[in-house]
Amino acid sequence: VTPGFLVPMWTIYVLLFAVYVRGQHFLQEAVNQPGYCEGEHECHSHDDQTKIHRAYSQTSNVTNTTNQIMDLFKVSCQKLIESFPMDKVDGDYVRTVKNCVFSRSLPAPLRAPVTLAAVSKSVIEDLLDLDIRVTQTDAFLHYVSGAELIPGSIPLAHRYGGHQFGYWSGQLGDGRAHLLGQYTNRKGEIWELQLKGSGKTPYSRAGDGRAVVRSSVREFLCSEAMQALGIATSRAASLVVSEESVWRDQFYDGNVRKERGAVVLRLARTWFRIGSLEVLTRGGELDLLRKLLNFIIENNFPAIATEDPDKYLVFYSTVVRETAHLIAQWMAVGFAHGVCNTDNFSLLSITIDYGPFGFMESYDPNFVPNTSDDEGRYSIGAQADVGLFNLEKLLESLQPVLTTSQQQRCVQHGPHGVTFHQLFKAKLGLLGEEEEDGNLIAFLLKVRLYLAVNVSTRVNPRYVLRNWMAESATRKAETNDFSEVVLLHDVLGNPFIAQDAAEETGYAARPPLWGRRLKVRCSS
Repeated sequence: VTPGFLVPMWTIYVLLFAVYVRGQHFLQEAVNQPGYCEGEHECHSHDDQTKIHRAYSQTSNVTNTTNQIMDLFKVSCQKLIESFPMDKVDGDYVRTVKNCVFSRSLPAPLRAPVTLAAVSKSVIEDLLDLDIRVTQTDAFLHYVSGAELIPGSIPLAHRYGGHQFGYWSGQLGDGRAHLLGQYTNRKGEIWELQLKGSGKTPYSRAGDGRAVVRSSVREFLCSEAMQALGIATSRAASLVVSEESVWRDQFYDGNVRKERGAVVLRLARTWFRIGSLEVLTRGGELDLLRKLLNFIIENNFPAIATEDPDKYLVFYSTVVRETAHLIAQWMAVGFAHGVCNTDNFSLLSITIDYGPFGFMESYDPNFVPNTSDDEGRYSIGAQADVGLFNLEKLLESLQPVLTTSQQQRCVQHGPHGVTFHQLFKAKLGLLGEEEEDGNLIAFLLKVRLYLAVNVSTRVNPRYVLRNWMAESATRKAETNDFSEVVLLHDVLGNPFIAQDAAEETGYAARPPLWGRRLKVRCSS
């Protein structure tokens, strides 16, 4: 059984993703606006990129040119700082934060030697405009481990809240992540660079602000694997592993053990999530709620006119549609996120915050990747229900800025479900439109056949990041052997094509006996 042929479709879920506004409000897929340039220090011109590449061409000695190159590579938090009130209190001590979207917070350098375990060439070169050779330098290692700040960086920690396992959890926020700044690349794309595992912030609660190797390996690999599968996701540029000790009770059974710290440099167009809005509505900070909504729409939803009196309604409609599409994509490759809390659901409908995720080994609608989820709330078969719950919480957070008429329009359900239908037709190789297609798909999946049909390799991946594969790579990484991390990164970058190294390692086969009862938890 090829791992990509794993996912059922339950026709009832089609109804759950009814769009809350009329069809004319459905908009084209959101894309980012070109970068902003408010001054010579606020963005990168084509000339800057030319200077970077010229510096490489003038010498083969990367070390001698690194400082020059990295000095030209700049990020900025200026737009974010100027757009929102900042936390008036300094310091990383844990506290309740009010009337702001961000707190200033510095990464804490790791207190032991660090090693660059892996990098994503496509992120480094295609998104950050850097030659891959720069990753071989000490300067790069210092930047991506949090030991030094990238020029222009004023690190921030984002304040947000969220519903966790169905209950409001109050203030959450970036408890172990630091937003380094925005980078505008030569294509005009704005990417927000964030270190994860980089130390305490005001939102760390009882945590130490660190991430461990096992969770960091999984996030690095799965971010880039999802990109290769064509599923909207945050990206991962680098993985750094440290000798610093981090203590974790991995299975919440009282057995605390020493693990190694790690840091991932990850990127997204924005890290705002449903919980970013919820915390403001719940706190009665409605002026700030409008300010944040206007900022998100202006910078990430260019198809929405900023002067449109229905802009919040259209924004909501767009997020509903794109979130439904995202969850359909997850299910089409057998992916279960594991912790579908509102604080983990992006407003840009991209996959973020990889934790105890999992890919199904065989068809099971009750598959739960997170063994901390005792009730199975986030089973793969419940993801559509959870998506609807989260979208309802988004609507609740928008209600204070909607008119009575707009609120009434939001509860009008319209047909939605073509996303699920089309994805599964493609996976089964069904051509044309037939009335009984839906019944056929439901029947075939109900009896759990994975089918000898002429399916396209473009929609059925041969390789996905199964738990045993990530575990194998993690065990080696713990001993400073990063060979399997690199191998998996390469293999998962081409998931639809059979590869000799992957076949020899058994990546398309059933898991080995030792890997069939692996447990994944939130403790990372």
